[in-house]
Amino acid sequence: MNTYKKTLLLLITCFITFIKANAATVDTALTHSDAMHKDIKAVVIKPAGYNTNKKFPVLYLLHGFSGNYSDWITKVPAIAGLADQYQVIIVCPDGAFAGWYFDSPANKEWQFETYVGTELVNYIDKHYATINDKSGRAITGLSMGGHGAMYLAFKHQDKFGAAGSMSGVVDIRPFADSFGIEQMLGKYSEHPDTWEKNTVINMVYLIKPNSLAITFDCGYDDFTFKVNSALHDELLMRKIPHDFTVRPGTHNWEYWGNSINYQMLFFSRFFNKQK
Repeated sequence: MNTYKKTLLLLITCFITFIKANAATVDTALTHSDAMHKDIKAVVIKPAGYNTNKKFPVLYLLHGFSGNYSDWITKVPAIAGLADQYQVIIVCPDGAFAGWYFDSPANKEWQFETYVGTELVNYIDKHYATINDKSGRAITGLSMGGHGAMYLAFKHQDKFGAAGSMSGVVDIRPFADSFGIEQMLGKYSEHPDTWEKNTVINMVYLIKPNSLAITFDCGYDDFTFKVNSALHDELLMRKIPHDFTVRPGTHNWEYWGNSINYQMLFFSRFFNKQK
């Protein structure tokens, strides 16, 4: 092999090594829920340059109805690049087909508020180099996961410093006969009080101005547009600072794959303000 070929091969090898060293690592973690007495998978994306000598902020990214923990990395693989760009660990939990991120009073086998809001957070902080404080944690999601992110953040402001939602079902009452919600809360006609206290729009009273950084968005042609606009109005009335964005689009992955770019920027600015 001549000198030119050797040099070229060396350069290619170095380039491949550099790329591998500067790319996110996507793992599937097997976590455990004592509340539900079972193991649950979660995708964990570690940014390029991850090492235990540095503490990283964490974004919990929730899937929607009928999805699972692998949805985001499978359908929007570019989120790995966002983990690199913003030096953030991204965690994609499993909220089951229709878990809705509640602790279900109707079925004790469905305790996803406790799992995501407490058990998973504790697992991630124990096994990864995280900023173990609300200043280093954010949570967002799409549709059912948008509801879940707001719901968990509103109720657990000691855990999450920032929250977001993309096309979130932020008022579950108009969808009482859809998406398996009654499996979690019982029928609305039989348990109206349970529904009223567990819908995000009725939980705004839990927030004090500037206690939680909030961003949410929705496509104009999305079936959740009206409930998102109503949440915006409620936050305005209570003088709760927030970002609310309306874009062209509907309830699909094309919209969410675009939306996550803007939300990551919002959360990065939040994390950097805390330093």
